[in-house]
Amino acid sequence: MATLNDIRSTFLNYFAKQGHEIVESGPLVPRNDPTLMFTNSGMVQFKNLFTGVEHRDYKRATTAQKCVRAGGKHNDLDNVGYTARHHTFFEMLGNFSFGDYFKKEAIPFAWELITKEFGIDKSRLLTTVYHTDDEAFEIWKKVGVPEDRIIRIDTSDNFWQMGPTGPCGPCTEIFYDHGDHIWGGPPGSADEDGDRFIEIWNVVFMQNEQFEDGSMKALDMQSIDTGMGLERIGALLQGSHDNYDTDLFKALIEASADVTNVDPYGDQNVHHRVIADHLRSTSFLIADGVMPSNDGRGYVLRRIMRRAMRHAHLLGAKDPVMHQLVPALVQQMGAAYPELGRAQALIQETLHLEENRFKQTLDRGLKLLDDELSGLDEDAPLPGEAAFKLYDTYGFPLDLTQDALREKGREVDTDGFDTAMAAQKAKARAAWSGSGESADSTLWFDIADEHGATDFLGYETESAEGQIQAIVKDGEIVREAGKGDSVQLILNQTPFYAESGGQVGDSGEIRLEGGALRVTDTKKAADVFIHFCEVTDGIVTVNAPAQLVVDHTRRSAIRANHSATHLLHEALREALGDHVAQRGSLNAEDRLRFDFSHGKALSAEELTQVSKDVNTYIRQNTPVETRIMTPDDARALGAQALFGEKYGDEVRVVSMGRAATGKGHDKQTYSIELCGGTHVKQTGDIGSFVILGDSASSAGVRRIEALTGAAASEYLEAEAGRMADVAAMLKAQPSDVIDRIKALMDERKALQNEVSQLKQQVAMGGGASGSVETKEIGGKTFLGQALEGVSGKDLRGLIDAHKQKLGSGVILLIANDDGKVAVAAGVTDDLTGQVSAVDVLKAAVPAVGGKGGGGRPDMAQGGGKDFAGAEAAIAAAEKLLEG
Repeated sequence: MATLNDIRSTFLNYFAKQGHEIVESGPLVPRNDPTLMFTNSGMVQFKNLFTGVEHRDYKRATTAQKCVRAGGKHNDLDNVGYTARHHTFFEMLGNFSFGDYFKKEAIPFAWELITKEFGIDKSRLLTTVYHTDDEAFEIWKKVGVPEDRIIRIDTSDNFWQMGPTGPCGPCTEIFYDHGDHIWGGPPGSADEDGDRFIEIWNVVFMQNEQFEDGSMKALDMQSIDTGMGLERIGALLQGSHDNYDTDLFKALIEASADVTNVDPYGDQNVHHRVIADHLRSTSFLIADGVMPSNDGRGYVLRRIMRRAMRHAHLLGAKDPVMHQLVPALVQQMGAAYPELGRAQALIQETLHLEENRFKQTLDRGLKLLDDELSGLDEDAPLPGEAAFKLYDTYGFPLDLTQDALREKGREVDTDGFDTAMAAQKAKARAAWSGSGESADSTLWFDIADEHGATDFLGYETESAEGQIQAIVKDGEIVREAGKGDSVQLILNQTPFYAESGGQVGDSGEIRLEGGALRVTDTKKAADVFIHFCEVTDGIVTVNAPAQLVVDHTRRSAIRANHSATHLLHEALREALGDHVAQRGSLNAEDRLRFDFSHGKALSAEELTQVSKDVNTYIRQNTPVETRIMTPDDARALGAQALFGEKYGDEVRVVSMGRAATGKGHDKQTYSIELCGGTHVKQTGDIGSFVILGDSASSAGVRRIEALTGAAASEYLEAEAGRMADVAAMLKAQPSDVIDRIKALMDERKALQNEVSQLKQQVAMGGGASGSVETKEIGGKTFLGQALEGVSGKDLRGLIDAHKQKLGSGVILLIANDDGKVAVAAGVTDDLTGQVSAVDVLKAAVPAVGGKGGGGRPDMAQGGGKDFAGAEAAIAAAEKLLEG
């Protein structure tokens, strides 16, 4: 039996033999389409090739693209686990032509692969074409499909459009007939939604361009976009009608059964199926840089995680289980997607942390759900307000609540939920900005196509000559600009570093004959460097030669901070563990910020050790080495990569520091990372390193902020100055300040105790009245006192002292200490069966502006705001005892 790994390889190798470039899967977070939350089809990474704004060195490509559909328009989450073919994560096998071959090649490719390479029975196959596509109809006949098994479809099901305008074209599909023992009709029939005929292949003929008025014209570059779901074809080739019966899913389902000790294929099989599917989507999303959060992509990830975790809970799992399944996933898919193995520690740490957090709220949330249902008729839906409360208070998304109710045969009032959620949804939509690509990216692609990529010289020099290739003003390409204009300049080469990988863009100046510009920032798009400038003098024209000079002082500070983050990253891994991975950074001229995966705050000892390690390697003053190699060779060397980053055929590997037991070819290199930023020549150029603090950045992510070089020295000098001022105030040497402060604190504590004892003695001898008077009320001895200058924390001790002195009785003390009013009530043990201190307290506190309090029958405490009501409070307690 061919495994899913075998099927994937067969597909890719077949098209490689047909001249296709095997292209790695694009990331799940698309970098070229701000309208998509996740990559949901194989063509996403090639969108700019199809539209003609980008060109590569191949015209044929084949991929196994990882895809997620769990949010927005393409949302299969509700059906996952309950149907045979719905998934949140799936692999789309595809072959693509960018203006190379077209219908007469694409159709035979598909037919040969399916019938010969995969050996699927031709008699079980039928095809569809768009009703006007006679060319495709004739090609299908030519490859051997009978006319009665070629179905013309006249709906949008067989016509693809990228949008209301732009590239579009007809489709053709291949369906497999599972036999008349399964209900359903062929495509285009009234029963087409049945499961008998299953689509296994789709080919888009991208042949037209549609305009706003509805008219079309043929594209100059006609292209092919195909797709075949690996899970679906895998089930078919493995003799099943269910994707979850394939070898990969069986392995994951059995792993789930092992950790939960529940039969994998019994009555609770649906729970295992959900866990298996969601394990894939969550693990791949984390590997591609998505972390759980309360908005955007992170929110969708958290929803998927929590849905899987609830199904584990339904299987009886008392402890977190999701992280235990990651090795099984890596074993199944790690060879095809090595990013899984590289991110395994982070995936497990994130899942473990999230499941622990969710378990703390799951029981309470489900109890609230049961409580809400208990007051409803059996057929009544859960009110939307209750579903919203589950989300808002306990972090249950609506689909999780619906999933829990599904097993009870109940529904949710979604209209009511939508009303309650309107504000949050609006906020989430505003917060999410897609993949961050700028809307005018076509402009930069046009410039890149005309002039080529910018040649970056900034690794070796901070000044260089260049030629101005394009000037952009107010979003338009112009020929010249004058003094005072804000423009973006593109040159053939530049020493200015463009913002990337956490390092901010360079600033400086550009000089040319008859003009000058101040460069305020540098960014990059479509491989061209965009210099954001203000014309400070004269006229700037296209094609003029220019002298470019980077701000040396600022660049030096930036690269010192960047190099320090590499040392910091390794120091954190050594101090905390291999799960530490970079989650973001900022390397600016005045500071550095480093975000990393870790579940809790660092202790003072850990921070001290990290700082010490970084400074140790700075003082080594070893060379910072840079090498160019393939990503695979870099990873084999032990280089750390930023998860989710897309690397090309060659990468820069930056190494620094020497350790007794390190990594790399010499097994002694301390830090090895893939990095395109600028760095110091020697670690000693960093100067010094000071951590300002550790804080939470988001769930499971910590943030360290630090200073280097002159900024660190100035900070330490300021700290030393403050220490000298403190020492002078204490009349001590700086080295003795801590001992002196400890002595003063001990002295202060002793004085406080002495004052407290004196206050208690005064209080025991009388309050504001100067004497302690007791009354007999209701057959009980009652002592009520109003005390000035006594702290609320002293009342408990006074109550105990009065109890001992009275032997039997009820005590009420009201204290005023600098405007803070405290009330305490006490009842000796022999009387607690007759009167409770809590009742005495509640009777008294309203008179002093309080609102309750609490405690035990023998002792209760509360507070108030108005000491003037003390006598009234005592009178209220007396009235209670009289009662």
